[in-house]
Amino acid sequence: MDDKTEGRTSAERYRIGIDFGGTKIAGIVVTADGRIMAERRVETPAGSYESSISAIATLVFALEGDARILQRGTPVGIGMPGAISPATGLVKNANSTWLNGRPFDRDLAARLQRPLRFANDANCFAISEAIDGAAAGLPCVFGVILGTGVGGGIAIDGRALTGHDAIAGEWGHNPLPAMGDDERPGPACYCGRWGCIEAFLSGPGFAADHERATGTRCDPAEIVTRAAAGDAAAAASLARRRWPATAREAHP
Repeated sequence: MDDKTEGRTSAERYRIGIDFGGTKIAGIVVTADGRIMAERRVETPAGSYESSISAIATLVFALEGDARILQRGTPVGIGMPGAISPATGLVKNANSTWLNGRPFDRDLAARLQRPLRFANDANCFAISEAIDGAAAGLPCVFGVILGTGVGGGIAIDGRALTGHDAIAGEWGHNPLPAMGDDERPGPACYCGRWGCIEAFLSGPGFAADHERATGTRCDPAEIVTRAAAGDAAAAASLARRRWPATAREAHP
């Protein structure tokens, strides 16, 4: 039987990819040969677990409609912050903290009723670059994400290296190296530690530092725009994100 019926297509020949981020959820429908059939993005309902589940499900159904897929059931791959703990089956290490400790994969599977696959978003990024991106063909690739969180993934021969605890490559919760005296012990991090790289370099960390210094709350893009326009306080906040000269001299 042809896969087209009254201008619509069957689900078996397509895949949906979802990128769950701290500020947006992006979705795409692709064919087996990589043709893009539909794309959408929506804002992430930050802070609400149930709303996040609903937003992903609604996005998946909308993408199927956009791609004119005949029946619901298109397999979905989801790049997510953090990881599903091998020990508990619950989310851990997600900077979208409302996911932590929740059975994200099981709850979403119950809502969507179809094959689902979950992977850390930085691992997805590293694999993509290793297969057909900037690092295509290289045997070992380290991919870095700087955004709502600070993440990293490792691909070996095009496959993710997840490690025993599913956190291989995650560098954002190491202490910031070569902190100055005025930076110690560093800002508190959601992971329970102080001075994590993520607490300094993530978008929210950047905005929080600017607010501590100026009393003004701005998103990161606005701080950069103000710095470019000559705002001294914004320029100082941006400068603090750079590796200090003393550290460069100590660690050339």
